[in-house]
Order: sequence, then structure tokens, then C-alpha cells
Amino acid sequence: MSFNQIQGQQSAKRILQQSLRLDKISHAYIFSGPVGTGRKAMAITLSQAIFCENMQDDACGHCLECRKVEHGNHPDVHVVEPDGASIKIDQIRELQKDFAYRATATTSGTKIYMIHAAEKMTSQASNALLKFLEEPSSRVVAILITENGQALLPTIQSRAQWISFNPMARDEMITKLLADGHPAHLVYPSSYLTAGLEAAKELIETNWFAEIRNVVIQLARETLTRFPSSFVTVGQKWTKSELADHVGTMFDLLILWIKDMVQLCVGHKDKLVYIDQTEWMTALSYSRSVASWIGMLEKAVELQKRLRFNANPQLVIEKMFVVMQGV
Repeated sequence: MSFNQIQGQQSAKRILQQSLRLDKISHAYIFSGPVGTGRKAMAITLSQAIFCENMQDDACGHCLECRKVEHGNHPDVHVVEPDGASIKIDQIRELQKDFAYRATATTSGTKIYMIHAAEKMTSQASNALLKFLEEPSSRVVAILITENGQALLPTIQSRAQWISFNPMARDEMITKLLADGHPAHLVYPSSYLTAGLEAAKELIETNWFAEIRNVVIQLARETLTRFPSSFVTVGQKWTKSELADHVGTMFDLLILWIKDMVQLCVGHKDKLVYIDQTEWMTALSYSRSVASWIGMLEKAVELQKRLRFNANPQLVIEKMFVVMQGV
């Protein structure tokens, strides 16, 4: 993979390529930003570029070193991922043990380790990593990939170069996704639920995203027109299927639907998410006041927060239907 193949993130690419050209690669980086913004792809490309046999400031993608990194079998690139809910001290100790040996003779003498979801390190693991950053046993490059770099120990932050990854502009994401042939009715909601092009594509291509959107539409129509049947829909299409594993996304989509209703109620149709449902939604939007729709939106956001604090999903969903009927 080449840096040019990574969408957006021009500032990050400029910093890293300049470091490669000057042979001034930092001993540690913090790649901080939302999921889907290309952090992992950038880490892999940087690793390839460091070892690449043909290019100085990029990865050719074809040489043996680039291919080994891409396929995850390069002996001098180590990846650490959470073991369950956290990254534990034993994982960092194992990393230190591996790095006590010299890099393979066929490479530049550099060793690289990537830590995914670095914010999930336990305090013991963080302190062990800090010591490793302070006293590397050889030429080592650390890449800490995180959604929230501020959650890392301040002492770790101070010893690493911060590389920020920013969400892609929504209009740009929509344009690119449509140009790639993805269906518009999935492109628009995915662009609101993700921060980058690859994450949006991955969401669109899942087996359940289109289905969950259809269920949200059905639930919204039934709740506001034939209230009792919405509970039947929940039982048949939600709680007893694999969709129950994606209740967070369901609430996200429902909130986007209510936002559309607010926009339609005030006569705005240029920034809608449910673009293929505007006819019946427009008619329904006028059945309530703007204040009523906004009140529903506020209560939906409040219930979504309860979900995040581990409230019972089915009870929260049923409460949302009561709110929609009674606001």
C-alpha cells in the first residue's frame, strides 16, 4: 500500500513522508483519531516504507519487505491487540522479551511494534510500556493506535510524536461512496455513522446494515400510526435475531430518522438521510409541531445514553416507542 492510496489525512502523510526522506523517524508515534480514519492503514504503510527496498519516502508494495508487512508475517513487525477488554502487562512483557533480540539481518535493523486500541492498556501495562519507551534495547519504532490519545499516560504522550487523524468531510465521503457505486439509501446513513471512507464501506457491506435500516423505518411507521404492532415487530425482527447485537446502531439510525423529521417539519429537504422515504415522512412530519419532534429527539438521545451505561436494551427500545407515541 502507498500513502497515496490512503484517503485524506494529508497532514499525517506529509509529516511521515518528510521524516522518511530525512531519515528522522521518531522512536514512537501516537496515531489518534476516530475508527475508520485510516490509522491502521497508515501504520502499515509507514512500516512498509521503513523497510521498503525500492523507495525512500513511501512503500512500493511489491518488494519482499513490503509484502511481508502487508501479509502480517514480517519478523520485525509486532502487533499487540486487546486481550479481551484490555491490554495486559503480560502482553507488554512478551513484547519486551521479543525485542530483546536483534532485528533480522535482512532488514534495516529496525523493529516496529503497533499497539491497537492503546487506550485500553491497564495501568500496569502502561507503566511497563513507558519504561520500554524510555529504554529501548535496539532501534525501535512504536506506533500507538488509539481513538483517544489523551487517555494515554501524560508521560507516554510526552515521549511520542502525536499524529492526528481527522474525520473525512461528509460531503466528500458521500461523493466518493456514490462514485464507487454504493446505493444512496445506505451511503447517506453510513456517512453519518462513520468517520472515514473505509469504515463507511465496511458498514455498507455488512449483512445486517440494510436490514437494520429497514427495521428502523418499519418501527417508526408502526409506532406513529399503529402503536401496538411495533412491539410485535420488536419481538419478531429484533430481539429474536442477530440484529439484537447491533442495538447501538439501531438507536443511531432512529435518531437520524427523527432529525430528518425535524428538518422536514421546518421545510428543509437538502440534508436528509432517509432520502428514499421523503414522501410519507413529509406527510407525517406535519402531524406534529417542531417542538414535539425536538422533544422526541432529546428523549431519544437521553435513552441512548442509558444504553451506553448498560441499561437493558429491550426495555430501552420499548421505552423509546412509548416516547414516540406519547410526545
